[in-house]
Amino acid sequence: MQVFEFSKARDVAHAVQLGAQPGAHYLGGGTNLLDLMKGGVERPRSVIDISELPLALVEPLPDGGLRLGALVRNSDAANHPLVRSRYPLLSQAFLAGASPQLRNMATVGGNLLQRTRCGYFTDLSFERCNKRLPGSGCAARDGNNRMHAILGASEACVATNPSDMSVALLALDAVVQVRRRNGARSIPIGHFHRLPGTTPERDTQLQPGELIVSVDLPPPGFAQHCCYLKVRDRASYAFALVSAAVALSLASDEVREARIVLGGVAHKPWRALEAENSLRGTRLAPEDIQAAARLATHDARALSDNAFKIPLAQQVVARALATAAGVT
Repeated sequence: MQVFEFSKARDVAHAVQLGAQPGAHYLGGGTNLLDLMKGGVERPRSVIDISELPLALVEPLPDGGLRLGALVRNSDAANHPLVRSRYPLLSQAFLAGASPQLRNMATVGGNLLQRTRCGYFTDLSFERCNKRLPGSGCAARDGNNRMHAILGASEACVATNPSDMSVALLALDAVVQVRRRNGARSIPIGHFHRLPGTTPERDTQLQPGELIVSVDLPPPGFAQHCCYLKVRDRASYAFALVSAAVALSLASDEVREARIVLGGVAHKPWRALEAENSLRGTRLAPEDIQAAARLATHDARALSDNAFKIPLAQQVVARALATAAGVT
């Protein structure tokens, strides 16, 4: 770990001022940043401690939605009465992530900023990693790529986003609230994370110095029929091979609205719009569910070691849809 300057932010404005300096990183829970610093992957010139800023509240919004402060711990968010009652899909996703110990430290804002998952990125002994060294190549494309992307990948990068929370947030149409030196802006969660394209070193649309202050959820609309299903190599503390956040709005057993978002398959949470559209107006007969599951992966492209993810993703979507709808 290289030498860096450490500062403690007095308030949000002070944090944004400090964060605008080149090479600055914000520190909340530190569950991802500190690991990357120890491994030499992240080498900040300065670290700004924001852990004592007043951003750890869960608050109702005037429109009936809910605001999660950026410093709310994952365990606190998962177990908050308003999250559990109004947004059970999000609570399920939080509880599927990491271990209880890590959930007690990890924050909502930090969860959004987890670096995409790839062993070639986190291991400095591999020189070819466009995410770490732009222009060096992608070792995963012809290497061990069992955990890697089947959707939205590029020649430059096939890494996957590791966040469970973000998958559920996309299904719920959340909005990320950001502060910067010249004001504030709102970023719909669907535009927050990036596909790799030719610049895989950028995981999100955040600009240098911008600080996440909250995540806003719209008024609840999917509390009754939802499911977060995560398939992984072991029962806990493992990243998803494939996950799915499914939410349904039903009227007389007919689908009025559907949300299907996949995790563990792309550089960002992947919303399956064609699959969603295919379900509107159906009564979720077995053939409707299977057709939607196939549509969820119709653009998938397998690598040498991860072709199994395509049928697995279809099975996960089908199972999550059936569970959310109460179909046996």
